[in-house]
Amino acid sequence: MLILGIESSCDETAIAVSRDGREILSNCVLSQIDMHTIYGGVVPEIASRKHIEVIAALAEQALSEANITRKDLDAIAVTYAPGLIGALLVGVNFAKAAALALNIPLIPVHHIRGHIAANYIAFPELEPPFVCLSISGGNTLILDVRDYTDTRVMGSTRDDAAGECFDKIARVLGMPYPGGKALDDRSMGGNPNAHPLPRTKVSGYDMSFSGLKTATLNIIHNAQQREEPLDVPGLCASFVSAVRDMLVPRTMEALNAAGYGKLAVAGGVAANSHIRNSFEQECAKCGAALYLPPLSLCGDNGAMIACQGYYEYLAGNIAGQELNAVASLSPEKGSYEPK
Repeated sequence: MLILGIESSCDETAIAVSRDGREILSNCVLSQIDMHTIYGGVVPEIASRKHIEVIAALAEQALSEANITRKDLDAIAVTYAPGLIGALLVGVNFAKAAALALNIPLIPVHHIRGHIAANYIAFPELEPPFVCLSISGGNTLILDVRDYTDTRVMGSTRDDAAGECFDKIARVLGMPYPGGKALDDRSMGGNPNAHPLPRTKVSGYDMSFSGLKTATLNIIHNAQQREEPLDVPGLCASFVSAVRDMLVPRTMEALNAAGYGKLAVAGGVAANSHIRNSFEQECAKCGAALYLPPLSLCGDNGAMIACQGYYEYLAGNIAGQELNAVASLSPEKGSYEPK
């Protein structure tokens, strides 16, 4: 089954073609980083307009690289939630028009389920059930993946997402957008104990990052106001260490409680070298299987949407022309329900 996957939830226009969920025939991504760098973050209106400009040509490129034509497609999968509403609408409306014109099924895909599916592409042997930590600029979730379309939230951030904190700290430090990689690079060789940053503890497997973000920003601002030198590598290493100390232990506790012995990590922050290394060490200690997607599949991409679309199709999650974009939606409610 050939599926065209469309992802436009934020600042990347991404379109891919998959066969039967696991085989990727093409994976085209057009990044808008250069356009948003001058603002230090994504400007929703600019992102939406850029999606409109490039989405049709990018779809043709994806078909060409897959060496197929429009008539070869069996279905179209599209991210419909969550994300920037204007950006989502561009992808959803393009997918609706294409599905109608080609008279093929339209498959709505939840963005977080898509990130989970990136691991199915990288690891063909991976099958549910397993625990997945999804960490990105918009979400931080510990998930019980019971089946391909049955996902339950075990824990989540109560305020800021981990990725949002990375980007904010990097921006204040004058690092280029997106800040996650730049901050990771600057932390190399830094002393992780240079600054005593807080590790917030809340009930269950939930997390909180706003206090850590505020404490880190205060250190930066105090140094600037006093015109004192700032140990940037040390601060970056201390910040990453604090994020890791809140993410890794809770995730490992959730993994132990679920009893699956399989842990996947997904999302943009899954590219952080310190977090990846920590999970490798912890899973080695307890004998759990660890699935870390390659860096190319950590960020937003169409391949993960095409892959998850296959399993949504098998589960009967098909939409009609009434499909609309949804800015915020729990992955537990990711299966589309027409209103």
